[in-house]
Amino acid sequence: MSLEPEGSNRLLQDVLARAGNETCADCGNPEPDWASLTLGVFVCQACSLLHRSIPHISRVQSVQDMWEASEVELMATTGNNAAKAKYEQTVPAFYYRPTHTDCKMLREQWIRAKYERNEFEFIEKQEPYSAGYREGFLWKRGRDNGQFLSRKFILSEREGALKYFNKQDVSEARDPKALMKIETLNATFQPAKIGNPCGLQITYLKDNSTRNIFVYHSDAKEMVDWFNAIRAARFHYLQVAFPGASDEELVPKLTRNFMKEGFMEKTGPKHTEGFKKRWFTMDDRRLMYFKDPLDAYARGEVFIGSKENSYTVLSGLPSSTQGYHWSHGITIVTPDRKFLFACETEAEQRDWISAFQRVINRPMRPQEYAVEAHFKHKP
Repeated sequence: MSLEPEGSNRLLQDVLARAGNETCADCGNPEPDWASLTLGVFVCQACSLLHRSIPHISRVQSVQDMWEASEVELMATTGNNAAKAKYEQTVPAFYYRPTHTDCKMLREQWIRAKYERNEFEFIEKQEPYSAGYREGFLWKRGRDNGQFLSRKFILSEREGALKYFNKQDVSEARDPKALMKIETLNATFQPAKIGNPCGLQITYLKDNSTRNIFVYHSDAKEMVDWFNAIRAARFHYLQVAFPGASDEELVPKLTRNFMKEGFMEKTGPKHTEGFKKRWFTMDDRRLMYFKDPLDAYARGEVFIGSKENSYTVLSGLPSSTQGYHWSHGITIVTPDRKFLFACETEAEQRDWISAFQRVINRPMRPQEYAVEAHFKHKP
């Protein structure tokens, strides 16, 4: 006997309460309120919009709608755990699994990789980012003129580097324009900052100072493949560098998003210079400031240590502070000096202090002492 719609919806709520169905199958957001009737997964509203971009694969419906008994039965026989066992069966350890806080492009390509391209059911489909070598053209922002120009990029695990060349024909270019060691390489998607939905910020250390490169590709899959190829290269490098470490220990070290970015005002070491507006980036223990968010090099970098090493962050500025500045001050105390910053709003001040506090509360790792020593001896 078929169930009345009300009965079907009560049964649907029971299915929704099962283990695995309490979070979005694609981004992990809690309490998903949509479902794919064709794939048998429960998803959040944001991911349901992305499922609509593959209508030939997925047909979504709100769990608040009236459901047919046959539709509920499909969800009951599938569900998130069963779908993950099928569609995510061979996801490489290094492959980035987006969360609900990641950009739309990353989340959409994860959904397409799983359900449309079946990349994690057939290992041969993972070759673009698993081969240990990748080359191709990306649009790169010029350091001086800000124009994006097509540049040849080569990522080689064997050489331990990502390189790019100014000449289209690499054989004509004796040396790469830049050689970025996999050891210090990082990549993070920055669509808003770069002004392109596929915008990727690549950073690396050159003479122990941070260098930024901003790139994009018109094909979203191509850009995500580059991102995961960089993660794969980092993963294999770290496996050699730390042979006893587990995948769970290495994966968080592959790439990282910045802890906080935004404008603040700063003054100089004597605290008598006028405050100047600068773009700040908090990258783990490195606080960098730039004149423009898309600058290639930082104007300066500050090392943020731990409280055990006499680093503290204070709300407000010393009473002796001179000059006009934004009204919400922050003082960072290091063993050598005080750094004074000012935020435009109280909310920004609160967010920055929280970011600084998270770093200061974390004990320093042995290798971070070497970084701190280098900062102290910078000219």
